[in-house]
Amino acid sequence: MFKSFVLKPADVTRKWIVIDASEAPLGRVATLIASRLMGKYQPQYTPHVDSGDQVIVINAGKLVVTGNKLEDKKYYHYSGFPGGMKEKTLQNVMNDNPIFAIENAVKGMLPKNKLQDDRLARLKVYVDENHKHEAQQPQKLGVK
Repeated sequence: MFKSFVLKPADVTRKWIVIDASEAPLGRVATLIASRLMGKYQPQYTPHVDSGDQVIVINAGKLVVTGNKLEDKKYYHYSGFPGGMKEKTLQNVMNDNPIFAIENAVKGMLPKNKLQDDRLARLKVYVDENHKHEAQQPQKLGVK
């Protein structure tokens, strides 16, 4: 008789990884981050157990996008009141808060369930190459 393997939360071991956002376009970086946060690259992946890694993203200020996305991509915010719709382009978001662009892209790629907030809490995004997690000895991971 074969048994199905189910990962238990006590058996989860997390690695620390560093991803450089200036190496590839926003979508490729965000898919790699989402995959690492969920742990889908692991052979013992279990959907209902949060088995992902701690992810550090550096150089968010040097984010790469292709085409005319800096002018064409829009972020909307609605206050709920008449006339309360606000929109910003990606260029405006990058000038104001480049961390938001990466966090928003990754949040859109994660499953909408109870584990989403815990996964996003393990994402650390920094505008430049300096981060405060050297003590965890993170491994550099290249974007292909």
